[in-house]
Amino acid sequence: MKEEPVLTIEDFENVSTNKELLAIIKEKGISISKVKVKLDYEEELRKLQIELVKLQRWIAKNKKRVAVIFEGRDAAGKGGSIRRFMEHMNPRSTRLVALNKPTEVEKGQWYFQRYIKELPNPGEIVFFDRSWYNRAVVEPVMGFCTDDQYQNFLVQVPEFEHMLYEDGVVVIKFWLSISKDEQLRRFNSRNNNPLKRWKFSPVDKRGQELWDRYSYYKNEMFSKTHTAYSPWIVVKTNNKKEARVECMRHVLSQFDYDGKEEAQTILTPDPNIVMRYYRSVKHLD
Repeated sequence: MKEEPVLTIEDFENVSTNKELLAIIKEKGISISKVKVKLDYEEELRKLQIELVKLQRWIAKNKKRVAVIFEGRDAAGKGGSIRRFMEHMNPRSTRLVALNKPTEVEKGQWYFQRYIKELPNPGEIVFFDRSWYNRAVVEPVMGFCTDDQYQNFLVQVPEFEHMLYEDGVVVIKFWLSISKDEQLRRFNSRNNNPLKRWKFSPVDKRGQELWDRYSYYKNEMFSKTHTAYSPWIVVKTNNKKEARVECMRHVLSQFDYDGKEEAQTILTPDPNIVMRYYRSVKHLD
């Protein structure tokens, strides 16, 4: 009986890069399609993170103010995407904003007030893991705001974002789109993993029960807050790894930073995964 090809200790000792390892695997005729996909992803991620570091230096040098907003249903991959964005960035000019529920004092303030103080300073890039758009979807679905508060928000947010635009703040708004079946699979995975169980909350659980209600408010949000100066960018995220790198490509494509022409990878996103909101486009959610 023919023996299956295997990798030996010597094979590993004789390589120093993934490329060399893949060459040996190919030479031996070993099938590792899943492993190769992961290795390709890691290599692509590394190249894009190099470009993000270059972009960050350019933002700091030119005193730009950049806010990248990640919105989407629970388990759509907001936190994981932001972690990969920030992994190798200089923490002195990068921040993550993930606010808790408002205090009693904040509840009495103008709604946008708690977010204004988190906006980027000159030379800074800020990532929002959820943002002022809580009031567009989560709050009305869960009954955390009144109808008057919701309606006022929809009137005010385009004006608020137009002021940011006129003042030179670059706002990039991502909606991470996930299917109902994939969300349920990720919820179950969280519950079965003691290291991720903290991510699961009663609000998450109701996300499946109130799926259609979330869809209604999501569509209302798009129709009222998608503008030429602050468009929504919809990202298909059933494949988390694919979504992460395509989000990075989109952000990089928005700036003409120093050294961009030397990039070792494509810096324009796949239009089948990342697209501007358009009413006729079919989304996962």
